[in-house]
Amino acid sequence: MQMNKEESMKRGEFLRSLGLSTSTLMAFYCLGTTMTSCGSKEDDPDPTPGGGSGVSGTTTGGNINFTVDLTNASYSSLKTAGEYKIIGDVLVAFTTGSAYVALTKICTHEGNPVQYRKDLNDVYCPSHLSEFSIAGAVKQGPAALPLTAYKTSLSADGNTLTVTA
Repeated sequence: MQMNKEESMKRGEFLRSLGLSTSTLMAFYCLGTTMTSCGSKEDDPDPTPGGGSGVSGTTTGGNINFTVDLTNASYSSLKTAGEYKIIGDVLVAFTTGSAYVALTKICTHEGNPVQYRKDLNDVYCPSHLSEFSIAGAVKQGPAALPLTAYKTSLSADGNTLTVTA
């Protein structure tokens, strides 16, 4: 089959064109066989947190311990008061009070993502309207349990933020 540039296929389309079923493809993966890329990576998710460079360490699970390079273009906005980023399982915010906070990114009510609200200097769950202080305490339900708070430490030069459990 000959294709010109305008007729290029994504990997998923190619595999479907071979007539491979979902269960057949899963069998390949379960057996440890991997299919390598034979074209564009535009249909592949980025497996590294934050889009690659700028974060090192463990950003998910029970042993949170990572460092953020605040000079990296992906995270430089965290030097501006009122800005936040989700890094792995953690919401990291530079509060309007000019302090860094790190909290679990998931609401304790029903597991929906939370966001930092700079106008109120708090954390909010838009799904069911729970509100949390920047320390993670519940300000307004329906959430009954606080968000887990992590320790933050800024380097002396202000270019590296470390988050630990």
